[in-house]
Amino acid sequence: MSFPLLTVTAALPAVGAVLTAAVPAARRTAAKWLALAFSAATLVLAMVVLARFEPGGDRYQLTESHAWIADFGVRYELGVDGIGVALIALTALLVPFVILAGWHDADPLETNSSRWRPTQGFFALILLVEAMVVLSFEATDVFLFYLFFEAMLIPMYFLIGGFGDRAGAHGEKEAATQRSYAAVKFLLYNLAGGLIMLAAVIGLYVVAGSFSLDEIARARANGTLDMASSTERWLFLGFFLAFAVKAPLWPLHTWLPNAMGEATTPVAVLITAVVDKVGTFAMLRYCLQLFPEASKWATPVVLVLAVISILYGALLAVGQRDIKRLVAYASISHFGFIVLGIFAMTSQGQSGATLYMVNHGISTAALMLVAGFLISRRGSRLIADYGGVQKVAPVLAGTFLIGGLATLSLPGLAPFVSEFLVLVGTFSRYPALGIVATLGIVLAALYVLVLYQRTMTGPVKPEVSAMPDLRVRELAVVVPLIALLVFLGVYPKPLTDVVNPAVKQTMSDVHKKDPRPEVEAAK
Repeated sequence: MSFPLLTVTAALPAVGAVLTAAVPAARRTAAKWLALAFSAATLVLAMVVLARFEPGGDRYQLTESHAWIADFGVRYELGVDGIGVALIALTALLVPFVILAGWHDADPLETNSSRWRPTQGFFALILLVEAMVVLSFEATDVFLFYLFFEAMLIPMYFLIGGFGDRAGAHGEKEAATQRSYAAVKFLLYNLAGGLIMLAAVIGLYVVAGSFSLDEIARARANGTLDMASSTERWLFLGFFLAFAVKAPLWPLHTWLPNAMGEATTPVAVLITAVVDKVGTFAMLRYCLQLFPEASKWATPVVLVLAVISILYGALLAVGQRDIKRLVAYASISHFGFIVLGIFAMTSQGQSGATLYMVNHGISTAALMLVAGFLISRRGSRLIADYGGVQKVAPVLAGTFLIGGLATLSLPGLAPFVSEFLVLVGTFSRYPALGIVATLGIVLAALYVLVLYQRTMTGPVKPEVSAMPDLRVRELAVVVPLIALLVFLGVYPKPLTDVVNPAVKQTMSDVHKKDPRPEVEAAK
């Protein structure tokens, strides 16, 4: 039997979560190092998965299949395509930086205080989320995917509600109330979407007689799967609504600003850079592959919702006074670009959307983590409480600027490539929507540059005059992310070579071809 590489890659952080949680309460530092070691080992395994993946080979590679719940046709089936392997690599890459950035976020609130925070639990929950996200990217059985799609809500709920941000609250009681509200809202929105999806999962089994993506694809190819148009549309809606909540897509987005605002900065990064990618990934893998005709039927409405998300998120980001909520609304705008690229039904659009998932994860992590370092020094999330930071902490200001420029998709940084491909792919089939979506770029430049101007430039406010610059641990978090943004910005080929064959297969699933150019190339 071949080595179960995918299982081990997902199981390693889960084992690390158990061992980290079991560390005695007095050994908080040991728990941190143990969690970091397991996250680093998971990254090594993810790189092995990436190295063993053969672009242009079988659609799903490194596959594993075992009987699980035979009476209901549920199997433990894993496999990765180019899109899944890229997102596994992203997840494994970001989690060690999340742990390093949150090194002190779960420490006791006061020295020698009885109001201690369970440090071991904080890092164990992060590893548990990583395990469930990786399994979601690996699962090729619909029921198995649904199980981990929903299960990840539990550790995320405790991370948001139990380890909230200490900045910006007027007191511990009010902070606890705000955290509880954000955590419950996150849970209710995602549970509601998940319950609708569960009904659709059951309906899919009734119609197809299987949960396996491979078996359903074979049945569709040989004509033995007879799914009425109305049935396919209802099932599509059941899946899509759950993914749109997770994504998050307007108008199902309202949980995100609360969750990111009240969570610690590393957990906010975990939400928007890792967990939310499961929603857009699932649109590609499940909505388009399982329900191709319904996906084309819903495309006009989904594209309009995506453009609304782009403009709505960007406009609200412009008006924000809270740094973390500004990044949250900016992420809503960016997810609109991802959904736009997916449902433009062009190879450029879907390649751009996949690249956007990866590049957005890196750029948002860089910006949000530097913002978190800034907030931890001042003790406030309000933009008005800052000014002149670049004069007292130039390295912090410089890295903040680079993260912001990546967020607005400056040419030469990784998000530019993905945003450009999304807009080109959209414009080739839906020029009007492509033009309107371009306004999101203008608004992004506005909210990023205004944020930098108000926090980093101008006279030095007395409250920031003694602010220290980035420390060694913080530089170890930020510098690799910035280096990766530059590398993928000038040389995205290694990533495009991995994802393009999977995108080509998805285009084949929905029976779509790229539009012919109106002007033929000169011979």
